Amino acid sequence: MCAGFKNSENNKGSKIWLKKGKIHDDAREEIEIYTEDESFDNLGKLFNCLGHNVEIKWLRKRNEYNWNGIKVCIDYTKGYGYIIELEKFASEEDKEKVLEELKEKLNELNIPLTQREEFEERYNYYKENWRRLIK
Repeated sequence: MCAGFKNSENNKGSKIWLKKGKIHDDAREEIEIYTEDESFDNLGKLFNCLGHNVEIKWLRKRNEYNWNGIKVCIDYTKGYGYIIELEKFASEEDKEKVLEELKEKLNELNIPLTQREEFEERYNYYKENWRRLIK
């Protein structure tokens, strides 16, 4: 999955990234490219010329924190709602240990882990209806 984010609130740049694997996998390899805002629209045109059309758009306000080496993102996405995401980079060997650590941290916050089926259901609904939901 390839995605992009343009930071229109503070004009501090934009990001295009590739997340390997399937959406909502517990762990995925990511490739990130940070750009100046002026380049973002041209990169979108480039992807379009290469045959990659817009499949879905997310209008997201993100608050990002560092919590003892864990990246915490609290997002509000128009038409979708709130999401909290904990992220910590790990080697393939340490992946399971780090996943357990992140689950423990969610538990400390008294936030239940959302089941994959619920994510898939909500994602599919948004994907089918995003044009109406972001108006």
